[in-house]
Amino acid sequence: MKQQRTSHVERSTRETQISLQLNLDGSGRTELSTGIGFFDHMLDAFARFAQLDLTLHCDGDLQVDAHHTVEDCGICIGRALREALGDRTGIRRTASAFMPMDEALAFSALDISGRPYLAFQAVFHGQACGGMDVQLCEEFFRALCTHAGLTLHLKVLEGRNDHHMMEALFKAFGLCLRDAGMRDPRIEGVLSTKGALD
Repeated sequence: MKQQRTSHVERSTRETQISLQLNLDGSGRTELSTGIGFFDHMLDAFARFAQLDLTLHCDGDLQVDAHHTVEDCGICIGRALREALGDRTGIRRTASAFMPMDEALAFSALDISGRPYLAFQAVFHGQACGGMDVQLCEEFFRALCTHAGLTLHLKVLEGRNDHHMMEALFKAFGLCLRDAGMRDPRIEGVLSTKGALD
């Protein structure tokens, strides 16, 4: 049995103090405390659909707003994913997924390429959802992609309810990460014409 891919990240700034543990080969268990209930809900949805275990505690300057907390959690999850993926030997590397949620439909395409890039297309209808500014959804994924070295395309194709639209994005990304990060015994080394992922 192969060793499980795990990581631990600590980050402390004047804006946030974050402690995170991640098991890429988990079963979707979470312990989340960011001070933003809706954000915890989104992270739980992501982890469950990615089938990874995530423990995350963040004390942030929520008296300012949620921006630093959400972005810095994205930074830490990105770093944790990069560490847990290791040299990326034997993983499938790419995946795509559609995720329906009632009237909403999201699409995600992921390449664990080592090259950070986010293409994000979503038009939300309100300014905030569950007390979290909807603009922070894109900021979270940008921070995560930058620090994990992921190429990610996220789109909301249909939707009227911001909660459904955002949750569909997090779940679609989780499905992609589960499939792209999966080990395939047929793959020798890294799946790349260059022989390297960076």
